[in-house]
Amino acid sequence: MDFDVAIIGCGVCGANIARRLSAYNIKTAILEKAADVSFGTSKANSGIIHGGFHHNKKHLKARLEIQGNLMFDQLKRELNFPFRRCGIIVAALHDDEMKTVEHLYLQGLENEVIGIELCSRHRILELEPKLSDDAVGGLYAPGGGIIETYRFVFALVESARKNGVELFTNFKVSEAKRNSDFWNIRAQDGREISSRYVINAAGLFADEVSKIFGAEEFEITARKGEYFLLDRLTKACPSRVVFPVPTPVSKGMLVIPTVEGTVLVGPTADAVKDKNDFSTTTKRLEQILVSGKTMIPSVSQNDVITTFAGLRPCLGEDFYIEASKKAPAFVQVAGIQSPGLTASPAIAEYVKNILVEIGLQLTEKPGWDPYIENHPCARALGFDELDGFIAKDLQWGNIVCRCENVSEAEIVQAIKLGHTTLDGIKYFTRAQMGRCQGGFCTYKIIKIIMRETGLSWNEITKHGEKSKLLEAVL
Repeated sequence: MDFDVAIIGCGVCGANIARRLSAYNIKTAILEKAADVSFGTSKANSGIIHGGFHHNKKHLKARLEIQGNLMFDQLKRELNFPFRRCGIIVAALHDDEMKTVEHLYLQGLENEVIGIELCSRHRILELEPKLSDDAVGGLYAPGGGIIETYRFVFALVESARKNGVELFTNFKVSEAKRNSDFWNIRAQDGREISSRYVINAAGLFADEVSKIFGAEEFEITARKGEYFLLDRLTKACPSRVVFPVPTPVSKGMLVIPTVEGTVLVGPTADAVKDKNDFSTTTKRLEQILVSGKTMIPSVSQNDVITTFAGLRPCLGEDFYIEASKKAPAFVQVAGIQSPGLTASPAIAEYVKNILVEIGLQLTEKPGWDPYIENHPCARALGFDELDGFIAKDLQWGNIVCRCENVSEAEIVQAIKLGHTTLDGIKYFTRAQMGRCQGGFCTYKIIKIIMRETGLSWNEITKHGEKSKLLEAVL
């Protein structure tokens, strides 16, 4: 179990790094403490590819954001994940907000953002007719976009594994010792691997991992963002991502069209002590609703199908990406909050270069294949095309999730790719994501998991660990 590089954490950064390193003749391992990849910060964020104007390029995160944004079209062609460049607008609702908008525009010009535009009232309402009549102007960045983050991570990991990377889930690092040129890494359940180099991409828990390796001591604080999710039939779905004018503390609460047609409203930004606090509150959700309606009046509580919260790892004003000065062959990738998703492909390239600087020798793998198979879904097929699939496999004709039109065949495909929890199947297929939120299909999905994996009913979990769904009642 000797590796050249071990990546701790498989959110969007860890997954991008793994795929980038899969192009070279080295042995790479991913160590993920959850039951599946993307189950940390990456599963519950805004899913925005940022436009490159919110931060000055003196910051590393701004430079990586700009570079990363330009990499998504090629990644989309290779990996077939849901992504669309719908553009981003910043809507000013008061004249005094236009000063901030002008600053963002000039910052965007300095960052060489393609097509950025300072908008009049007429132009901003032309770009987004659903905006409030109070709009006085704003900003337009056509290069911004939307993405399904978990599907992006799944695709990156599928590509990395296809090219030789090994994935270890439920691998919570508990101990690390330096032995000659290797790190001996032990999981809480007793499994061990050895690796010459280690990358700390552990998100909210990067500070704890750093201590385990005797590296730098720092504190990651969690910032909770609560969201509303609106049904795909809502009249409030904008054609572009709608930002309010930012404050010194936050980019504000947004109205976001998702790639699959639903709408996100949020997030809030509250510091919390518990890194496992994913609760939502009536008070914050009321604030989200007011904020959303202020920008787009047609936002309605009647369209809400669920609420959820995500946690962002906060550490200073900038990303912390550098080789450790205390622990040998150890690279810190910490404090990756917004715009971390957008920057993630560029972060992978940046980390690869750091590894080379500290001694890792890389030679390109001649047989590296950047493409993965396109996974079809029933909702995207025409009637004739779906009939063809059903003729070859009757499972395509059994629609398990009515809300999102997900077939049995898609759920089986997800299981075969290693997604054996309810949440893993939800994020891969969208089953349980519709208006009924799994009320109709959960039982059927459990039965399919049992059939395909051999797991018993009391072994099925929502997201691993202590999230068992069914317990025997004696």
